[in-house]
Amino acid sequence: MKKTAKMTAAPCPCGSGRAFSQCCQPLLEGTAIASTAEQLMRSRFSAYSQHNIAYLQASWHPDTCPDDLDPAEMAKVKWLDLRILGSEAGGANEDTGSVSFCARFKINGKAGRLQENSRFVRIDGRWLYLDGDIVE
Repeated sequence: MKKTAKMTAAPCPCGSGRAFSQCCQPLLEGTAIASTAEQLMRSRFSAYSQHNIAYLQASWHPDTCPDDLDPAEMAKVKWLDLRILGSEAGGANEDTGSVSFCARFKINGKAGRLQENSRFVRIDGRWLYLDGDIVE
């Protein structure tokens, strides 16, 4: 039981500065939904860091969600941190939005980064990741 309490008191992987239990955990567990595109982006980073394929699929637009998310491949990546670079729209009263971010990771000890301009849509009150453009 102490282990669970410690995990939920840990900082959220998304870099918000809040405890995981007060930030992305309720979203990943399905007890809350993202109110903004940025909140969904942050929760998806947390899901990637925890290899939570079910949440990633549930928060991905069905028209663009790949059906080949491989748990073994995902487990090779250690996501280190997320930095939000900016956002457009995507607020609580909007239905589209975009979030630019940079995420650092390691694969087999080798460092890398992913920078993307992601697009989100809200359908039936739920934000979904639509697609994104990788920035080289």
